[in-house]
Amino acid sequence: MSKNSLADLAVTGTTIAVRVTPKARANKVVVESGVIKIGVTVPPAQGQANAVVTVLLAEALGVAKSRLTLVRGQKSRDKVFRLD
Repeated sequence: MSKNSLADLAVTGTTIAVRVTPKARANKVVVESGVIKIGVTVPPAQGQANAVVTVLLAEALGVAKSRLTLVRGQKSRDKVFRLD
């Protein structure tokens, strides 16, 4: 498993909590102390950051981005996704 791989969490019906940092230096997904942290370079305006977070999380999980649904945290740094 690679450093940024979250493939073990890719189970249908799973909810995944993440902490997002908009306007970061680079797009990245890291796990620190059991917390998934995602940094995105785009600002949190008009859902741009949410779109990039969805793509990065899907890549880390090894699933299609269409399988992820943002359940909670549309305008928050703490978000919860469901894997369908």
